[in-house]
Amino acid sequence: MKMRAAILTTCSAPQPFAKSKPLQIAEVDLDPPGEGEVLVKVGGAGLCHSDLSVINGDRPRPVPMVPGHEGAGEIVEVGAGVHDVKVGDHICFTFNVSCGRCRHCLEGRPYICERSVSPRAAGTLLSGHHRLHHDGQPVGHHSGVSCFAEYAVVDRGSVVVIDRSLPLDVAALFGCAVVTGVGAVVNTARIQPGSTVAIVGLGGVGLSGLMGAVLGGAARIVAIDLSDEKLGLARQLGATDTVNARDADHVAQVRDMTGGGVDYAFDLAGTIKAMETAYAVTRWGGTTVSAGLSPISADFTFKQSGLVSEEKTIKGSYMGSCVPVRDIPRFIALYQQGKLPVDRMVSQRVTLDQLNEGFDRLQAVATVRQLLVPHLRH
Repeated sequence: MKMRAAILTTCSAPQPFAKSKPLQIAEVDLDPPGEGEVLVKVGGAGLCHSDLSVINGDRPRPVPMVPGHEGAGEIVEVGAGVHDVKVGDHICFTFNVSCGRCRHCLEGRPYICERSVSPRAAGTLLSGHHRLHHDGQPVGHHSGVSCFAEYAVVDRGSVVVIDRSLPLDVAALFGCAVVTGVGAVVNTARIQPGSTVAIVGLGGVGLSGLMGAVLGGAARIVAIDLSDEKLGLARQLGATDTVNARDADHVAQVRDMTGGGVDYAFDLAGTIKAMETAYAVTRWGGTTVSAGLSPISADFTFKQSGLVSEEKTIKGSYMGSCVPVRDIPRFIALYQQGKLPVDRMVSQRVTLDQLNEGFDRLQAVATVRQLLVPHLRH
């Protein structure tokens, strides 16, 4: 079939993207779903920092490719061998497909499935095939999803069936921002009620983590960011204290107000400075969790003697340590009950033709979560 999609033609394009246009909106060919695959009409997709890190060259991928990994839609066709989902089901994409058979999947950790690594790096589906083509040449799939398009063919394991009453654009948030942020707090860290928490970085993932801390019963939640506007939103969503990271003494402020640091600190920004702040505000015996993907060449360093003498813990969190088929429906149910108001972090909605400008705003840290509605036009 023919459809419109955003093709990333180069990584590290100069800014502004509105001028250099690394994302070209074009008509592409999409093959029918193969065995074990489904065709989805995309209803909404989030503009995430992980997409930006590919576009700006921080975490490059083979091009050309169709980006987009956080999204939701409706199944319009199923391939051979697919019997547990059907046409008409509303789904949320999950950006790390799991095979269900490798060591990590069998351990209950499908978010670090071994078999998904090579296809993701190569820009193919789990089957090893490309279903996207342009001018007769294959186009890469981003994280097995590629939802910056009107339709997507994905592996059956890349979709989770969701409640049809949820608007699909809002549902998109649960595919990355919510599972990563909320999951880092409740799954990876497993915070205890009454604990103290610091959230460093208030993008879509960070605000989701903040809401997860509220949900988990944290007694004190310190939100840290460079933007006073985002700090204001954080207070509305449950932060008890806010600190601007531009302040030279922002670490000291947090340590003073919490009596030496917090029980759990989360780097949800994906920068080394954010990780350094998170580690510095963690109390002795506390835990620092990082769910932000920094540039692939970046290193985080710490004094090993301090790690030992202060008995701190550093943990990585990928996809919020979530089991998508378990966690996405329960997070959606909490949203529907008003306990996880993730729609409040939506800044605006954009069309395919407005994507380059949208990523300019994201690069400038001038927005929280923008939602692509691909079937809209200017």
